[in-house]
Amino acid sequence: MTASPLQNNSNKNIILLVLVASLGYFVDIYDLLIFSIVRIQSLKDIGVLEREMRQMGEYILNMQMAGLLIGGIIWGVMGDRYGRLKVLFGSILLYSIANICNGFVQDVNMYAFIRFIAGIGLAGELGAGITLVAETMPKEKRGYGTMMVAVVGLFGAVAAKEVSHYFDWRNAYFVGGGLGIVLLFLRLGIFESGMFEQTAKNSQVKKGSLGMLLGNKSRLVKYIHCILIGLPLWFVVGILLTQAPEIGRHLEAKGVLDAGSGIMFAYIGISFGDLVAGLLSQLLKSRKKVILIFCLFTLGSCTYYLNYKGITPTQFNYLAFIIGLGVGYWANFVTIAAEQFGTNLRATVTTTVPNFVRGALIPITLLFEVFVKKFSLIPAAYIMLFLLVAIALFSLSRLRESFHKDLDYIEEDAVPAV
Repeated sequence: MTASPLQNNSNKNIILLVLVASLGYFVDIYDLLIFSIVRIQSLKDIGVLEREMRQMGEYILNMQMAGLLIGGIIWGVMGDRYGRLKVLFGSILLYSIANICNGFVQDVNMYAFIRFIAGIGLAGELGAGITLVAETMPKEKRGYGTMMVAVVGLFGAVAAKEVSHYFDWRNAYFVGGGLGIVLLFLRLGIFESGMFEQTAKNSQVKKGSLGMLLGNKSRLVKYIHCILIGLPLWFVVGILLTQAPEIGRHLEAKGVLDAGSGIMFAYIGISFGDLVAGLLSQLLKSRKKVILIFCLFTLGSCTYYLNYKGITPTQFNYLAFIIGLGVGYWANFVTIAAEQFGTNLRATVTTTVPNFVRGALIPITLLFEVFVKKFSLIPAAYIMLFLLVAIALFSLSRLRESFHKDLDYIEEDAVPAV
């Protein structure tokens, strides 16, 4: 039986949507990680002393994460009230302009402020893209769609590292901004979510209501658990890999561990990890089982890294790839969040959850520094690693399996707390 022209057109639209969402996440990851990759060179060039490098780097990265935190709320609410497409266009325009401005900074405070603005823009990309894909594809296959978004997107880290290798750090920011502007034109052919359009017609349904999300105990607890299962992800990238040069000195590394190379190899690993996690979730018909496996793998690989005395830069790169495999459950993590809530809150949740995980790097960093002062760098990293994985596994145990869940429903205004 041959497919009808309408079915073929629908399939082409879905393929285009997944492609554009994937390329959007590619640019998102490039711009999200470019500071971690060019941190040392850029801070040197604007006059930061070597002894202040780690703390100033944390300050700027935390400002970016604060922008992601605030932007996640802004874009999430807008996505449920005004549509997923508007968020995709608005967010990429903002972070593209911010990244171009980053190429002109001359001092730490301006650097941090512009990364904050870039963070606000970056906050809308992933949540809106995943929401569109999850709502458009059949429930049995949506895991493949979100998997492809993550796999293609995460190679943005490779692009960021390669661009920073051939260009200076200022031009690396210009490239990131330029890629975003180009992507705006590619998005002209994609369509709005049918589930959102149907919900938008009903003026009686509250959309993007933070009161509905936070004012009901059952929803609030579920929402918090969705965030907590992702905590190990950005601790690994934002601290264990970004601070690789400093960690390497404590491990008596045979050479300087390059954070940029480590992040690039880790994100190659994350891409493969997302591919494996996506296929495994389809095979096991479960997202929870896959995240459990990957969290335990993360615990083992990071423990090995923190105990690797005399590590060489080459060994570090290989190990970064393996560590990346372990935290390659990002697509499953975001998909679980999308599947837990109704259409009128889905964009709010799917956009804020990953950005709250990124923003959680701020309190994680502050707590990490407390442990560093008390116990030194490596013991502090151990404590944070075990603590965050334990929290993630507990929260995972509190969420219901959502693999087979039908997403075409809305959250009612008043739902009894359970």
